[in-house]
Amino acid sequence: MACTTILVGKNASLDGSTIIARNEDSGSDEFCPKKFLVVQPADQPRTYTSVLSHVTVQLPDNPMRYTSVPEAVDGHGLWAAAGVNEKNIGMTATETITSNERVLGADPLVEYHAAQGKPGDADYTPEVIGGIGEEDMVTLVLPYITSARDGVKRLGALLEQYGTYEMNGIAFSDTNEIWWLETIGGHHWMARRVPDDMYVTMPNQLGIDAFDLTDAEGEQKCFMASADLREFIQKYRLDKLDENSRASIGWIESEFEEAEDHTLFNPRLAFGSRTDADRVYNSPRAWNMHRVLNPHMDWENHGSGWLPEDDDIPWCLEPENPITIEDVKYVLSLHFQGTPYDPYAHYGDPSQRGKYRPIGINRNGELLVIQLRPYVPEAIAAVQWLAYGSNTYNVLVPLYANTNANPEYISNTTKRVTSESFYWANRLVAAMADAHFNECATHIERYQETYGAMGRHFVYKFDDEITKAGLGYDQAAGELAKANQEIVDALKKQTDELLDNVLLTASFNMKNGYARSDA
Repeated sequence: MACTTILVGKNASLDGSTIIARNEDSGSDEFCPKKFLVVQPADQPRTYTSVLSHVTVQLPDNPMRYTSVPEAVDGHGLWAAAGVNEKNIGMTATETITSNERVLGADPLVEYHAAQGKPGDADYTPEVIGGIGEEDMVTLVLPYITSARDGVKRLGALLEQYGTYEMNGIAFSDTNEIWWLETIGGHHWMARRVPDDMYVTMPNQLGIDAFDLTDAEGEQKCFMASADLREFIQKYRLDKLDENSRASIGWIESEFEEAEDHTLFNPRLAFGSRTDADRVYNSPRAWNMHRVLNPHMDWENHGSGWLPEDDDIPWCLEPENPITIEDVKYVLSLHFQGTPYDPYAHYGDPSQRGKYRPIGINRNGELLVIQLRPYVPEAIAAVQWLAYGSNTYNVLVPLYANTNANPEYISNTTKRVTSESFYWANRLVAAMADAHFNECATHIERYQETYGAMGRHFVYKFDDEITKAGLGYDQAAGELAKANQEIVDALKKQTDELLDNVLLTASFNMKNGYARSDA
């Protein structure tokens, strides 16, 4: 699926939290309704079969409770998307990424093929089972891991055993570390620890641009990979590892400073893509996020920054200022405002408007920002900030992960359109406000600011209450369910008011309006 990801190391965030966040966007020809659930151990399958690829995976008998954001309409598979488990481990899967013909020819994707003909016929071809993919990964991994590193290892082993039918990027987080894993062809993979003082931008293309293969084969301090990755690279001549490979990185971060005897290379050159589609659909999104988080770099010329269509926009950078949850929401809602490429602009060259694919797009389905906080008790460490629909028009709602059920307004998304669902309310607002952007902008801004402050107030309030009560993890679950309900009740009131205002404004601005009354 088309998505956009940002990862924020603990020293790059304002409060020392690790933050992983991803827009899950529907394909260009569909909208996929989402719901927010808590999966209990009794409801976790012990034998899992993928709807899309038909692969069957036997699962351990000791799953933990976890949250997820699956499809709301049956028939397409689970697509659990993202969540947090009982050990306060976060996971978001997946960011669809790119590759090249050299990699896919060397290690083909494990694709499903339906049976052709009838058994016994001369031309009968049996079914070919596919590998695992975005539909499956959260369900197969998140209930069983106890650290971010553990998540990389479990998913890596599953990829090597079953393969995958698509190129994907997956993030894992705990209160100390964030790891980013990218698949390479059908069975290979690599993972890199996000530097604590940096943030990462990921816009639907293979992203890691510096890798220490020696560390991945040894200490695994900051890198991990499938065991035969070096042999794979050398056999298929994907990179000149033995010929001044350090130079292929282009720029060196702090963790490489003492790695003179290590094999360093640029995976983006070896495994990634450099296509015309990247320069319109992918790279400009990374440029736009960096431009906001490092505003005093020169992003308009080849100076200290990069241009929208550059192939070497960095995977990670230090932010100019510490990053907040509000910053994460803003960059994952960007539509190139302040640039010539904003589709809503009334300035500049009209031919440039809408030139590049925005981050805040009509097909945003859900956004889950997973914040893991090291400075509060374990019972309240994980806050999941949820939004549905197009991010230009929605708001984040903070929800504690340590709960056994979620409120109906965010969890009971039905196939039928109804304003009693947070998902559908946001979709209705966006569809009407988009057509009357300037007239509705004030309503949207007021909603986002008002509920943004409310959400923050609720977190401060319930943090204090749980901390003062001294409740342990299990004891706090019931109280946090009540807290989440209060948070969502206020959300519904604000969202209903926004829907009323946008509907009224859109109605007054209909093309068949006429100023004269009937009196």
